[in-house]
Amino acid sequence: MKKITKFHRQIAISYLKTAFLVMIASFFLLPNYIKVTQDGNTIFTVFLNDKQVGTVSDVSKLEEYLTSARRELAEESEDMVFVDTNLQVKGEEKYFGLTDSKSTIKEQMLLILKESVRDARKRSYTLKVNEFTVNLASSEEVRQLLQAALQQYDVDNKYQVELVLDPTRELNVLTTSIRTSYEVQEEKEEVMECEAGVGLALSEMLADMDTETEKEFADFDLGLMDISYGDEVEIVETYLTDKELTPLNEAIDLVTKNQETQAVYEVVAGDTLSEIALKTNLPMEAIIEMNENLEDENSTIRIGDELVITVPEPELSVEHKEEVYYEEDYEAEIEYVYNDNWYTTESQVLQQPSAGHRKVVSIVSYRNEDITDTEILKEEVSVAAVPKIVEIGTKVPPTYIKPISGGRFTSGFKRRWGRWHKGVDWATPVGTAVMASSGGTVAKAGWGSGYGYVVYINHADGRQTRYGHLSKVLVKPGDYVKQGQKIALSGNTGRSTGPHVHFEILIGGSQVNPLEYMN
Repeated sequence: MKKITKFHRQIAISYLKTAFLVMIASFFLLPNYIKVTQDGNTIFTVFLNDKQVGTVSDVSKLEEYLTSARRELAEESEDMVFVDTNLQVKGEEKYFGLTDSKSTIKEQMLLILKESVRDARKRSYTLKVNEFTVNLASSEEVRQLLQAALQQYDVDNKYQVELVLDPTRELNVLTTSIRTSYEVQEEKEEVMECEAGVGLALSEMLADMDTETEKEFADFDLGLMDISYGDEVEIVETYLTDKELTPLNEAIDLVTKNQETQAVYEVVAGDTLSEIALKTNLPMEAIIEMNENLEDENSTIRIGDELVITVPEPELSVEHKEEVYYEEDYEAEIEYVYNDNWYTTESQVLQQPSAGHRKVVSIVSYRNEDITDTEILKEEVSVAAVPKIVEIGTKVPPTYIKPISGGRFTSGFKRRWGRWHKGVDWATPVGTAVMASSGGTVAKAGWGSGYGYVVYINHADGRQTRYGHLSKVLVKPGDYVKQGQKIALSGNTGRSTGPHVHFEILIGGSQVNPLEYMN
Protein backbone atom coordinates (compact mmCIF):
# COMPACT_ATOMS: atom_id res chain seq x y z
CA MET A 1 0.00 0.00 0.00
CA LYS A 2 2.84 2.43 0.89
CA LYS A 3 4.48 1.91 -2.53
CA ILE A 4 1.22 2.65 -4.33
CA THR A 5 0.68 5.86 -2.30
CA LYS A 6 4.22 7.04 -3.03
CA PHE A 7 3.70 6.38 -6.76
CA HIS A 8 0.51 8.40 -6.77
CA ARG A 9 2.29 11.25 -5.06
CA GLN A 10 4.99 11.28 -7.72
CA ILE A 11 2.36 11.33 -10.47
CA ALA A 12 0.57 14.27 -8.85
CA ILE A 13 3.82 16.25 -8.52
CA SER A 14 4.68 15.57 -12.20
CA TYR A 15 1.19 16.70 -13.27
CA LEU A 16 1.49 19.94 -11.36
CA LYS A 17 4.90 20.66 -12.88
CA THR A 18 3.59 19.96 -16.39
CA ALA A 19 0.53 22.15 -15.88
CA PHE A 20 2.69 25.00 -14.63
CA LEU A 21 5.02 24.74 -17.63
CA VAL A 22 2.05 24.68 -20.06
CA MET A 23 0.58 27.73 -18.41
CA ILE A 24 3.87 29.60 -18.70
CA ALA A 25 4.25 28.60 -22.38
CA SER A 26 0.70 29.62 -23.16
CA PHE A 27 1.23 32.97 -21.54
CA PHE A 28 4.14 33.74 -23.92
CA LEU A 29 3.03 31.95 -27.10
CA LEU A 30 -0.77 32.19 -27.56
CA PRO A 31 -1.74 35.24 -29.74
CA ASN A 32 -4.93 36.19 -27.85
CA TYR A 33 -2.98 37.11 -24.70
CA ILE A 34 -0.54 39.88 -24.05
CA LYS A 35 2.86 39.69 -22.51
CA VAL A 36 3.15 41.32 -19.10
CA THR A 37 5.48 44.31 -18.98
CA GLN A 38 6.26 46.55 -16.13
CA ASP A 39 5.93 49.99 -17.78
CA GLY A 40 3.18 51.84 -19.82
CA ASN A 41 -0.14 50.68 -21.33
CA THR A 42 -0.31 47.06 -22.38
CA ILE A 43 -3.83 46.78 -23.83
CA PHE A 44 -5.94 49.26 -25.84
CA THR A 45 -9.69 49.59 -26.35
CA VAL A 46 -10.52 51.01 -29.80
CA PHE A 47 -13.50 53.33 -30.47
CA LEU A 48 -14.83 54.51 -33.85
CA ASN A 49 -17.33 57.37 -33.81
CA ASP A 50 -17.77 56.79 -30.04
CA LYS A 51 -18.69 53.11 -30.58
CA GLN A 52 -16.44 50.32 -29.31
CA VAL A 53 -14.66 48.37 -32.01
CA GLY A 54 -12.57 45.93 -29.93
CA THR A 55 -9.31 45.46 -28.06
CA VAL A 56 -5.76 45.36 -29.45
CA SER A 57 -2.27 45.27 -28.10
CA ASP A 58 -0.73 47.19 -31.05
CA VAL A 59 -2.27 50.46 -32.31
CA SER A 60 0.13 50.99 -35.22
CA LYS A 61 -2.12 49.10 -37.70
CA LEU A 62 -5.44 50.78 -36.79
CA GLU A 63 -5.28 53.41 -39.58
CA GLU A 64 -4.53 50.64 -42.06
CA TYR A 65 -7.56 48.67 -40.82
CA LEU A 66 -9.77 51.78 -41.11
CA THR A 67 -8.58 52.51 -44.64
CA SER A 68 -9.33 48.91 -45.64
CA ALA A 69 -12.83 49.13 -44.13
CA ARG A 70 -13.53 52.41 -45.96
CA ARG A 71 -12.33 50.89 -49.24
CA GLU A 72 -14.64 47.90 -48.75
CA LEU A 73 -17.56 50.26 -48.00
CA ALA A 74 -16.87 52.19 -51.19
CA GLU A 75 -16.64 49.01 -53.28
CA GLU A 76 -20.08 47.85 -52.11
CA SER A 77 -21.76 50.82 -53.89
CA GLU A 78 -21.26 52.97 -56.98
CA ASP A 79 -22.26 56.00 -54.90
CA MET A 80 -19.77 58.47 -53.50
CA VAL A 81 -20.11 57.93 -49.73
CA PHE A 82 -19.35 60.61 -47.13
CA VAL A 83 -18.84 59.08 -43.65
CA ASP A 84 -17.56 60.31 -40.29
CA THR A 85 -14.38 58.56 -39.05
CA ASN A 86 -13.44 59.66 -35.55
CA LEU A 87 -10.95 57.00 -34.35
CA GLN A 88 -10.04 56.96 -30.61
CA VAL A 89 -7.95 54.63 -28.41
CA LYS A 90 -8.04 54.12 -24.62
CA GLY A 91 -5.01 52.39 -23.12
CA GLU A 92 -4.67 50.41 -19.85
CA GLU A 93 -1.94 48.48 -18.06
CA LYS A 94 -2.98 44.86 -17.44
CA TYR A 95 -1.14 41.64 -16.72
CA PHE A 96 -3.66 39.58 -18.66
CA GLY A 97 -6.05 40.62 -21.40
CA LEU A 98 -7.95 39.14 -24.33
CA THR A 99 -7.47 40.93 -27.71
CA ASP A 100 -9.48 40.78 -30.95
CA SER A 101 -8.17 39.54 -34.28
CA LYS A 102 -7.47 41.77 -37.29
CA SER A 103 -10.54 40.45 -39.16
CA THR A 104 -12.80 41.14 -36.17
CA ILE A 105 -11.54 44.70 -35.85
CA LYS A 106 -12.08 45.37 -39.58
CA GLU A 107 -15.58 43.82 -39.54
CA GLN A 108 -16.60 45.98 -36.58
CA MET A 109 -15.17 49.07 -38.25
CA LEU A 110 -17.13 48.32 -41.43
CA LEU A 111 -20.39 47.91 -39.49
CA ILE A 112 -19.88 51.21 -37.66
CA LEU A 113 -18.97 53.01 -40.90
CA LYS A 114 -22.20 51.82 -42.51
CA GLU A 115 -24.13 53.23 -39.56
CA SER A 116 -22.20 56.52 -39.77
CA VAL A 117 -22.86 57.40 -43.42
CA ARG A 118 -24.01 61.04 -43.46
CA ASP A 119 -24.27 61.57 -47.22
CA ALA A 120 -24.27 59.39 -50.33
CA ARG A 121 -23.96 60.93 -53.76
CA LYS A 122 -24.87 58.93 -56.83
CA ARG A 123 -22.86 58.81 -60.01
CA SER A 124 -24.74 61.19 -62.27
CA TYR A 125 -24.34 63.18 -65.47
CA THR A 126 -24.65 66.90 -66.14
CA LEU A 127 -25.78 67.96 -69.61
CA LYS A 128 -24.66 71.48 -70.63
CA VAL A 129 -26.13 73.34 -73.61
CA ASN A 130 -24.61 76.81 -73.95
CA GLU A 131 -25.24 78.32 -70.47
CA PHE A 132 -28.07 75.91 -69.58
CA THR A 133 -27.44 72.79 -67.45
CA VAL A 134 -29.57 69.88 -66.26
CA ASN A 135 -28.58 66.89 -64.09
CA LEU A 136 -29.66 63.33 -64.92
CA ALA A 137 -29.27 60.02 -63.10
CA SER A 138 -27.42 58.09 -65.83
CA SER A 139 -25.74 58.36 -69.19
CA GLU A 140 -28.66 56.42 -70.68
CA GLU A 141 -31.07 59.11 -69.49
CA VAL A 142 -28.84 61.73 -71.14
CA ARG A 143 -28.93 59.74 -74.38
CA GLN A 144 -32.73 59.40 -74.19
CA LEU A 145 -33.12 63.15 -73.69
CA LEU A 146 -30.90 63.91 -76.69
CA GLN A 147 -32.75 61.31 -78.75
CA ALA A 148 -36.08 62.94 -77.80
CA ALA A 149 -34.81 66.24 -79.24
CA LEU A 150 -34.09 64.51 -82.57
CA GLN A 151 -37.39 62.62 -82.64
CA GLN A 152 -39.32 65.88 -82.92
CA TYR A 153 -38.17 65.92 -86.54
CA ASP A 154 -37.07 62.29 -87.08
CA VAL A 155 -40.43 60.55 -86.69
CA ASP A 156 -39.12 57.37 -88.36
CA ASN A 157 -36.18 57.01 -85.95
CA LYS A 158 -33.79 57.12 -88.88
CA TYR A 159 -31.01 58.64 -86.76
CA GLN A 160 -29.57 57.65 -83.38
CA VAL A 161 -27.42 59.63 -80.98
CA GLU A 162 -24.48 58.19 -79.08
CA LEU A 163 -22.29 59.69 -76.37
CA VAL A 164 -18.58 59.78 -77.25
CA LEU A 165 -15.47 61.35 -75.76
CA ASP A 166 -14.84 64.84 -77.08
CA PRO A 167 -11.45 64.60 -78.87
CA THR A 168 -10.92 68.36 -78.56
CA ARG A 169 -10.94 68.31 -74.76
CA GLU A 170 -8.15 67.16 -72.44
CA LEU A 171 -10.54 66.17 -69.64
CA ASN A 172 -13.10 63.38 -69.88
CA VAL A 173 -15.90 65.40 -71.43
CA LEU A 174 -18.51 63.63 -73.54
CA THR A 175 -20.21 65.00 -76.61
CA THR A 176 -22.60 63.61 -79.24
CA SER A 177 -22.30 61.54 -82.38
CA ILE A 178 -25.35 61.16 -84.63
CA ARG A 179 -25.51 58.29 -87.07
CA THR A 180 -28.20 56.60 -89.11
CA SER A 181 -29.87 53.55 -87.62
CA TYR A 182 -28.54 51.60 -90.58
CA GLU A 183 -24.95 52.53 -89.72
CA VAL A 184 -25.45 51.52 -86.11
CA GLN A 185 -27.00 48.20 -87.04
CA GLU A 186 -24.29 47.54 -89.60
CA GLU A 187 -21.60 48.08 -86.98
CA LYS A 188 -23.33 45.82 -84.48
CA GLU A 189 -23.57 43.01 -87.01
CA GLU A 190 -20.01 43.69 -88.23
CA VAL A 191 -21.09 43.46 -91.82
CA MET A 192 -18.20 43.83 -94.18
CA GLU A 193 -18.83 44.15 -97.88
CA CYS A 194 -15.90 43.59 -100.17
CA GLU A 195 -15.90 44.43 -103.82
CA ALA A 196 -12.98 43.50 -106.03
CA GLY A 197 -11.90 43.29 -109.62
CA VAL A 198 -14.60 43.56 -112.26
CA GLY A 199 -17.36 43.94 -109.67
CA LEU A 200 -15.74 47.05 -108.18
CA ALA A 201 -15.11 48.62 -111.59
CA LEU A 202 -18.73 47.97 -112.61
CA SER A 203 -20.03 49.56 -109.39
CA GLU A 204 -17.91 52.66 -109.93
CA MET A 205 -19.06 52.93 -113.53
CA LEU A 206 -22.72 52.68 -112.51
CA ALA A 207 -22.15 55.31 -109.82
CA ASP A 208 -20.67 57.67 -112.44
CA MET A 209 -23.63 57.02 -114.72
CA ASP A 210 -26.05 57.83 -111.89
CA THR A 211 -24.41 61.20 -111.30
CA GLU A 212 -24.38 62.10 -114.99
CA THR A 213 -28.00 61.19 -115.70
CA GLU A 214 -30.59 63.77 -114.68
CA LYS A 215 -33.03 62.37 -112.16
CA GLU A 216 -36.76 62.22 -112.68
CA PHE A 217 -39.08 63.36 -109.88
CA ALA A 218 -39.77 59.73 -108.94
CA ASP A 219 -36.03 59.00 -108.51
CA PHE A 220 -35.56 61.28 -105.50
CA ASP A 221 -35.40 59.76 -102.04
CA LEU A 222 -37.64 62.25 -100.27
CA GLY A 223 -37.60 62.81 -96.55
CA LEU A 224 -35.11 63.60 -93.80
CA MET A 225 -31.55 63.48 -95.11
CA ASP A 226 -29.44 65.05 -92.33
CA ILE A 227 -29.86 66.14 -88.73
CA SER A 228 -27.62 67.66 -86.09
CA TYR A 229 -27.73 69.77 -82.95
CA GLY A 230 -27.61 73.52 -83.48
CA ASP A 231 -25.92 74.16 -80.14
CA GLU A 232 -22.76 72.84 -78.47
CA VAL A 233 -23.50 69.88 -76.19
CA GLU A 234 -21.22 68.78 -73.33
CA ILE A 235 -21.77 65.94 -70.86
CA VAL A 236 -19.67 65.44 -67.74
CA GLU A 237 -19.78 62.74 -65.07
CA THR A 238 -20.39 63.96 -61.53
CA TYR A 239 -21.72 62.83 -58.14
CA LEU A 240 -24.96 64.37 -56.91
CA THR A 241 -27.72 63.85 -54.36
CA ASP A 242 -31.22 62.75 -55.39
CA LYS A 243 -32.51 66.28 -54.76
CA GLU A 244 -30.13 67.66 -57.39
CA LEU A 245 -31.35 65.32 -60.14
CA THR A 246 -34.12 66.18 -62.62
CA PRO A 247 -36.61 63.45 -63.66
CA LEU A 248 -36.14 62.47 -67.30
CA ASN A 249 -39.57 63.62 -68.57
CA GLU A 250 -39.18 67.00 -66.88
CA ALA A 251 -35.65 67.37 -68.30
CA ILE A 252 -36.92 66.61 -71.83
CA ASP A 253 -39.51 69.40 -71.51
CA LEU A 254 -36.90 71.85 -70.20
CA VAL A 255 -34.53 71.16 -73.09
CA THR A 256 -36.91 70.72 -76.04
CA LYS A 257 -39.86 73.04 -75.37
CA ASN A 258 -39.73 76.62 -76.64
CA GLN A 259 -38.46 79.23 -74.19
CA GLU A 260 -38.50 83.02 -74.61
CA THR A 261 -34.96 83.87 -75.78
CA GLN A 262 -33.54 87.33 -76.49
CA ALA A 263 -32.35 87.95 -80.02
CA VAL A 264 -31.30 90.92 -82.18
CA TYR A 265 -33.24 92.14 -85.22
CA GLU A 266 -31.36 94.28 -87.77
CA VAL A 267 -33.49 96.92 -89.48
CA VAL A 268 -33.56 96.57 -93.28
CA ALA A 269 -34.76 98.88 -96.05
CA GLY A 270 -38.50 99.48 -95.94
CA ASP A 271 -38.89 98.45 -92.29
CA THR A 272 -41.24 100.27 -89.96
CA LEU A 273 -41.98 99.37 -86.35
CA SER A 274 -45.37 98.02 -87.36
CA GLU A 275 -43.84 95.81 -90.08
CA ILE A 276 -41.16 94.54 -87.65
CA ALA A 277 -43.93 93.69 -85.19
CA LEU A 278 -45.65 91.63 -87.90
CA LYS A 279 -42.39 89.93 -88.95
CA THR A 280 -41.46 88.93 -85.41
CA ASN A 281 -45.02 88.22 -84.26
CA LEU A 282 -44.52 90.56 -81.31
CA PRO A 283 -46.75 93.44 -80.14
CA MET A 284 -45.28 96.83 -81.09
CA GLU A 285 -45.62 97.93 -77.44
CA ALA A 286 -43.38 95.01 -76.38
CA ILE A 287 -40.68 95.97 -78.94
CA ILE A 288 -40.73 99.60 -77.70
CA GLU A 289 -40.52 98.46 -74.07
CA MET A 290 -37.48 96.22 -74.78
CA ASN A 291 -35.53 99.00 -76.54
CA GLU A 292 -34.59 102.11 -74.54
CA ASN A 293 -33.87 104.12 -77.70
CA LEU A 294 -37.53 103.82 -78.79
CA GLU A 295 -39.96 106.27 -77.15
CA ASP A 296 -43.16 105.48 -79.03
CA GLU A 297 -44.51 104.17 -82.34
CA ASN A 298 -43.29 107.34 -84.08
CA SER A 299 -39.64 106.85 -83.03
CA THR A 300 -37.16 106.99 -85.92
CA ILE A 301 -35.41 103.77 -86.98
CA ARG A 302 -32.67 103.52 -89.60
CA ILE A 303 -31.25 100.77 -91.81
CA GLY A 304 -28.69 98.80 -89.82
CA ASP A 305 -30.18 99.63 -86.40
CA GLU A 306 -30.28 96.62 -84.08
CA LEU A 307 -33.41 96.04 -82.01
CA VAL A 308 -33.70 93.64 -79.09
CA ILE A 309 -36.57 91.19 -79.50
CA THR A 310 -37.64 87.94 -77.86
CA VAL A 311 -38.13 84.78 -79.90
CA PRO A 312 -39.47 81.37 -78.87
CA GLU A 313 -36.59 78.87 -79.09
CA PRO A 314 -35.72 75.67 -77.20
CA GLU A 315 -32.58 75.40 -75.07
CA LEU A 316 -31.26 72.78 -77.53
CA SER A 317 -31.92 73.63 -81.16
CA VAL A 318 -31.98 70.99 -83.90
CA GLU A 319 -30.82 71.69 -87.45
CA HIS A 320 -32.13 69.35 -90.12
CA LYS A 321 -32.43 69.03 -93.88
CA GLU A 322 -35.28 67.45 -95.78
CA GLU A 323 -35.62 66.57 -99.43
CA VAL A 324 -39.17 67.60 -100.40
CA TYR A 325 -41.40 67.65 -103.50
CA TYR A 326 -44.02 70.34 -103.99
CA GLU A 327 -45.93 72.28 -106.63
CA GLU A 328 -46.26 76.02 -106.26
CA ASP A 329 -47.11 79.32 -107.84
CA TYR A 330 -43.92 81.34 -107.89
CA GLU A 331 -42.77 84.87 -108.60
CA ALA A 332 -39.86 85.71 -110.89
CA GLU A 333 -37.05 87.82 -109.44
CA ILE A 334 -37.49 91.56 -109.91
CA GLU A 335 -35.48 93.03 -112.76
CA TYR A 336 -34.06 96.53 -112.30
CA VAL A 337 -33.27 99.23 -114.84
CA TYR A 338 -30.81 101.75 -113.40
CA ASN A 339 -31.17 105.50 -114.09
CA ASP A 340 -28.11 107.56 -113.18
CA ASN A 341 -30.13 110.82 -113.35
CA TRP A 342 -32.55 109.76 -110.60
CA TYR A 343 -32.04 109.62 -106.86
CA THR A 344 -32.25 106.27 -105.12
CA THR A 345 -35.55 107.41 -103.61
CA GLU A 346 -37.10 107.60 -107.09
CA SER A 347 -38.52 104.56 -108.89
CA GLN A 348 -41.03 103.62 -111.58
CA VAL A 349 -42.60 100.24 -112.44
CA LEU A 350 -42.07 99.49 -116.13
CA GLN A 351 -43.69 96.03 -116.19
CA GLN A 352 -46.17 94.45 -113.76
CA PRO A 353 -45.44 90.84 -112.71
CA SER A 354 -47.54 87.72 -113.05
CA ALA A 355 -47.04 84.44 -111.17
CA GLY A 356 -45.90 81.22 -112.80
CA HIS A 357 -46.42 77.57 -111.79
CA ARG A 358 -43.79 74.85 -111.29
CA LYS A 359 -42.98 71.42 -109.83
CA VAL A 360 -40.00 71.40 -107.50
CA VAL A 361 -37.75 69.01 -105.60
CA SER A 362 -35.56 70.89 -103.16
CA ILE A 363 -33.46 70.51 -100.04
CA VAL A 364 -35.04 72.63 -97.31
CA SER A 365 -32.82 73.47 -94.32
CA TYR A 366 -34.42 74.16 -90.94
CA ARG A 367 -33.39 75.37 -87.51
CA ASN A 368 -36.11 73.90 -85.37
CA GLU A 369 -39.30 74.91 -87.24
CA ASP A 370 -37.82 77.87 -89.11
CA ILE A 371 -36.61 77.57 -92.72
CA THR A 372 -33.03 78.84 -93.06
CA ASP A 373 -32.26 77.90 -96.68
CA THR A 374 -33.78 76.27 -99.76
CA GLU A 375 -31.76 74.60 -102.52
CA ILE A 376 -33.70 73.59 -105.63
CA LEU A 377 -32.51 70.25 -107.04
CA LYS A 378 -35.01 69.87 -109.88
CA GLU A 379 -37.55 72.27 -111.33
CA GLU A 380 -40.16 71.83 -114.05
CA VAL A 381 -42.01 75.01 -115.07
CA SER A 382 -45.49 74.60 -116.48
CA VAL A 383 -46.30 78.33 -116.68
CA ALA A 384 -43.41 80.81 -116.78
CA ALA A 385 -43.53 83.75 -114.39
CA VAL A 386 -43.38 87.27 -115.80
CA PRO A 387 -40.91 89.40 -113.83
CA LYS A 388 -41.60 92.80 -112.40
CA ILE A 389 -39.36 95.42 -114.07
CA VAL A 390 -38.56 98.53 -112.05
CA GLU A 391 -36.56 101.60 -113.05
CA ILE A 392 -34.64 103.02 -110.06
CA GLY A 393 -32.24 105.87 -109.47
CA THR A 394 -28.59 105.50 -108.51
CA LYS A 395 -27.80 108.98 -107.11
CA VAL A 396 -27.56 109.21 -103.34
CA PRO A 397 -30.14 111.80 -102.17
CA PRO A 398 -29.29 114.70 -99.87
CA THR A 399 -29.40 114.13 -96.13
CA TYR A 400 -31.18 116.33 -93.57
CA ILE A 401 -29.92 117.38 -90.14
CA LYS A 402 -31.42 119.23 -87.19
CA PRO A 403 -31.25 122.97 -88.00
CA ILE A 404 -30.05 124.10 -84.53
CA SER A 405 -27.72 122.79 -81.84
CA GLY A 406 -29.51 121.98 -78.60
CA GLY A 407 -32.96 123.43 -78.00
CA ARG A 408 -35.92 121.83 -76.27
CA PHE A 409 -38.41 119.91 -78.43
CA THR A 410 -41.82 121.47 -77.75
CA SER A 411 -44.19 120.43 -80.54
CA GLY A 412 -44.37 117.68 -83.13
CA PHE A 413 -46.01 117.09 -86.50
CA LYS A 414 -49.60 116.60 -85.27
CA ARG A 415 -53.01 118.20 -84.73
CA ARG A 416 -52.74 121.13 -82.33
CA TRP A 417 -55.28 123.76 -81.22
CA GLY A 418 -57.88 122.47 -83.68
CA ARG A 419 -55.62 122.50 -86.74
CA TRP A 420 -52.65 120.53 -88.07
CA HIS A 421 -49.20 121.65 -86.96
CA LYS A 422 -47.20 121.22 -90.17
CA GLY A 423 -43.69 121.08 -88.74
CA VAL A 424 -41.72 120.67 -85.53
CA ASP A 425 -40.65 123.23 -82.95
CA TRP A 426 -37.62 123.64 -80.67
CA ALA A 427 -37.65 126.26 -77.93
CA THR A 428 -34.33 128.16 -77.94
CA PRO A 429 -33.12 131.63 -76.90
CA VAL A 430 -33.42 134.48 -79.42
CA GLY A 431 -30.22 134.74 -81.49
CA THR A 432 -29.43 131.03 -81.68
CA ALA A 433 -27.71 130.11 -84.97
CA VAL A 434 -30.06 128.43 -87.49
CA MET A 435 -28.32 126.19 -90.06
CA ALA A 436 -29.34 124.75 -93.42
CA SER A 437 -30.68 121.24 -92.85
CA SER A 438 -29.39 120.23 -96.29
CA GLY A 439 -27.52 121.89 -99.15
CA GLY A 440 -29.63 123.81 -101.72
CA THR A 441 -30.75 127.10 -103.23
CA VAL A 442 -32.54 129.76 -101.17
CA ALA A 443 -36.06 130.23 -102.62
CA LYS A 444 -37.37 132.80 -100.13
CA ALA A 445 -35.75 134.92 -97.42
CA GLY A 446 -37.73 137.62 -95.59
CA TRP A 447 -41.10 138.22 -93.95
CA GLY A 448 -43.60 135.37 -94.17
CA SER A 449 -46.77 136.62 -92.45
CA GLY A 450 -47.72 134.26 -89.61
CA TYR A 451 -44.28 132.63 -89.78
CA GLY A 452 -42.56 135.97 -89.12
CA TYR A 453 -39.15 136.10 -90.75
CA VAL A 454 -38.58 132.90 -92.81
CA VAL A 455 -36.10 131.14 -95.07
CA TYR A 456 -37.18 128.59 -97.72
CA ILE A 457 -34.51 126.36 -99.34
CA ASN A 458 -35.04 124.15 -102.43
CA HIS A 459 -32.97 120.95 -102.51
CA ALA A 460 -31.68 118.79 -105.37
CA ASP A 461 -34.04 115.93 -104.60
CA GLY A 462 -37.09 118.15 -105.14
CA ARG A 463 -37.78 118.70 -101.46
CA GLN A 464 -38.01 122.05 -99.70
CA THR A 465 -37.17 123.04 -96.11
CA ARG A 466 -38.69 126.00 -94.25
CA TYR A 467 -37.38 127.82 -91.16
CA GLY A 468 -39.79 130.17 -89.31
CA HIS A 469 -40.13 132.79 -86.49
CA LEU A 470 -36.56 134.02 -87.11
CA SER A 471 -35.11 137.25 -85.67
CA LYS A 472 -32.61 137.84 -88.47
CA VAL A 473 -32.14 136.43 -92.00
CA LEU A 474 -28.53 136.02 -93.19
CA VAL A 475 -29.13 134.84 -96.83
CA LYS A 476 -31.03 136.12 -99.87
CA PRO A 477 -33.00 134.36 -102.63
CA GLY A 478 -30.76 132.64 -105.21
CA ASP A 479 -27.94 131.97 -102.75
CA TYR A 480 -26.56 128.43 -102.70
CA VAL A 481 -25.96 127.20 -99.16
CA LYS A 482 -24.19 124.09 -97.90
CA GLN A 483 -25.53 121.70 -95.30
CA GLY A 484 -24.80 123.12 -91.82
CA GLN A 485 -24.18 126.68 -93.11
CA LYS A 486 -25.63 129.44 -90.85
CA ILE A 487 -28.61 131.04 -92.64
CA ALA A 488 -30.42 132.93 -89.86
CA LEU A 489 -30.82 133.62 -86.14
CA SER A 490 -33.73 132.27 -84.15
CA GLY A 491 -36.38 134.62 -82.82
CA ASN A 492 -40.01 135.15 -81.77
CA THR A 493 -41.54 136.86 -84.82
CA GLY A 494 -44.95 136.26 -86.38
CA ARG A 495 -47.63 134.26 -84.56
CA SER A 496 -45.40 132.83 -81.84
CA THR A 497 -45.92 131.97 -78.17
CA GLY A 498 -42.25 132.26 -77.26
CA PRO A 499 -38.71 132.15 -78.68
CA HIS A 500 -38.35 129.06 -80.85
CA VAL A 501 -37.50 127.70 -84.32
CA HIS A 502 -40.22 126.20 -86.51
CA PHE A 503 -38.94 123.68 -89.11
CA GLU A 504 -40.73 122.02 -92.03
CA ILE A 505 -39.89 119.57 -94.83
CA LEU A 506 -42.10 119.54 -97.95
CA ILE A 507 -42.27 116.81 -100.59
CA GLY A 508 -44.26 117.59 -103.73
CA GLY A 509 -45.48 120.77 -102.06
CA SER A 510 -46.94 119.01 -99.00
CA GLN A 511 -45.54 119.01 -95.49
CA VAL A 512 -44.30 115.70 -94.06
CA ASN A 513 -43.04 114.74 -90.58
CA PRO A 514 -39.45 116.10 -90.52
CA LEU A 515 -38.36 113.63 -87.84
CA GLU A 516 -38.79 110.77 -90.33
CA TYR A 517 -36.23 112.30 -92.73
CA MET A 518 -33.60 113.76 -90.42
CA ASN A 519 -30.34 111.93 -89.66
